[in-house]
This record gives sequence, structure tokens and C-alpha cells, in this order.
Amino acid sequence: MSAPTYLAYDYPLLSAFWTMLVFFLWIMWFVLLFRVVVDIFRDDDLSGWAKTGWLVFTIVLPFLGVFVYVIARGKNMGSRDAAHARAQQEAFDSYVRKTAQGGDGRPSSADELAKLSEIRARGDITDEEFRKAKQLVLSGHGPAEGSAPVTSGSGR
Repeated sequence: MSAPTYLAYDYPLLSAFWTMLVFFLWIMWFVLLFRVVVDIFRDDDLSGWAKTGWLVFTIVLPFLGVFVYVIARGKNMGSRDAAHARAQQEAFDSYVRKTAQGGDGRPSSADELAKLSEIRARGDITDEEFRKAKQLVLSGHGPAEGSAPVTSGSGR
């Protein structure tokens, strides 16, 4: 005869639970293994030979290698991960700032107008000088980066 067919009701609930648990632990193991390998390459304190030794240890004896690595060097894994995330965020912020400025290094018209408004609020320029400088900025012929509008009455 043929082999017996197992239906869904032949697989007990506890067996389903154990199957899911084993599957979950298997996935966790691979996540831990990949985090250790990434941390080995990310760590600037390790020399090339030390990185090679840890990598060979985790590949040849994966369970023992990963557990020994986590015990020996796991304390700083989180700080290295946080430093890497911080560096990525700073690089992204720098890119956004550079892109928002238009890429040519000059401040945007909105930045120029905000500076002009601040200068006028301090009383360093008159309303007429503000209006003229505003027209220059809006026409695209405003002051260059790092220079302030020329004032006639400030005496500085």
C-alpha cells in the first residue's frame, strides 16, 4: 500500500508550537551570526590578522566562535553599532544641508531674506535699504556668501 497521509488534525498543537519555536530560534541564530560577522568587519580596533582569525573561528566552528566572540567582545558591539548609525546620520544630514543650499555653496534666497530681515530688525539698515536688498536677492543678484549688505548709516 501507499504511505499514510497526515492531515492537519493529525499534527498536534504542541508540535506546531515546537516547530514555530525551532524555526524562530533558527532565524535568531542567523541574525546573530550575521551581526557578529558585520561587527568583525566594522571594528577599527582589530588588526587585519585579528579580523581574519575571528572570521575563520566563526566560520569553522560557528556556534563556539559566535558565543566566544559575544562573550569576549560583545560588550562594545552596541557602542560600535551606535557610532556607525550616528556617522550615517551625520553624513545624511550633511548631504541634505548641501543639497538644500543648491549645491553651489551659496545660501538660498530664503536664507538671505531671513538675514536681511534680522539686520533690519536690529536697526542696522533702513526700510528703504531693506527693500532694495530684497529686490536684489529676489532677482538673483543678491550679496555673495559671507558678505552682508552694504549699509550707509551704520558707521562700523
